[in-house]
Amino acid sequence: MDETTHPHPTETPELTPWDRVQLARHPQRPHTLDYIAALCEDFVEFHGDRRFGDDPAIVGGIATFNQRTVMVIGHQKGSDTRENMKRNFGMSHPEGYRKAQRLMRQAEKFGMAVICFVDTPAADPKKESEERGQGNAIAESILVMTNLRVPIVAAVIGEGGSGGALAISVADRILMQENAIFSVAPPEAAASILWRDSAKAPDAARALKLTARDLYELRIIDEVVPEPVGGAHQSPQEAITALGARIRAHLDTISQIEIPALLKQRYQKYRVIGQYAEAGR
Repeated sequence: MDETTHPHPTETPELTPWDRVQLARHPQRPHTLDYIAALCEDFVEFHGDRRFGDDPAIVGGIATFNQRTVMVIGHQKGSDTRENMKRNFGMSHPEGYRKAQRLMRQAEKFGMAVICFVDTPAADPKKESEERGQGNAIAESILVMTNLRVPIVAAVIGEGGSGGALAISVADRILMQENAIFSVAPPEAAASILWRDSAKAPDAARALKLTARDLYELRIIDEVVPEPVGGAHQSPQEAITALGARIRAHLDTISQIEIPALLKQRYQKYRVIGQYAEAGR
């Protein structure tokens, strides 16, 4: 791949995977609405999935980004207990993913690129969400993004947990801030499954290969975006500006690609994830 797609990442190597988990979860990290407010103009938020209701854990709408009309979608956590209760700690219900699908299809209809901000521990696991079709909603989101006929850039800005994160991150380019994480399961859950002891979460974090550096080396993501020293919460505007510049660069690149070719590249990108070669072969 070219340098625009895979530049050499810079990180703080002394941090352990568990350290980065803590930074990814820091309550004062910038959230999706912070990025939208700082990077976009004329944001108009849309609500509801047209089936059940609205879900504050996922926000989205039309905005102007770098003089381009785009659809922005993202998980939204709270910065305090009251807001986290309202936002369900960024854990979306099925109606949140169906809202995201509705906005993506609208973006496709009007030829708008899609920018997604990923920041969730997981999809909402409660019985009510399962009754309303949580698994189906996540699968539908993945299907919609796979075939969406507009450019898509996804950025992991905090936690990228399980199918809840994957549902809005099937993109042409996936970026991660250097202290963000992206994993099939939270370290505590993985430790409980593997060792029957959630206290082994730091060991699970290391084994899961969930850091931006790990995922970059596995060629699952396309770029690691540096953060201010100590994490994005130490200088939110600096972190937001750095990520915005890289989103703009990638969006400019993929917007030059004809849609049939872009869809073919998107298919190939995910088709080769997980390939490996055994030693001696």
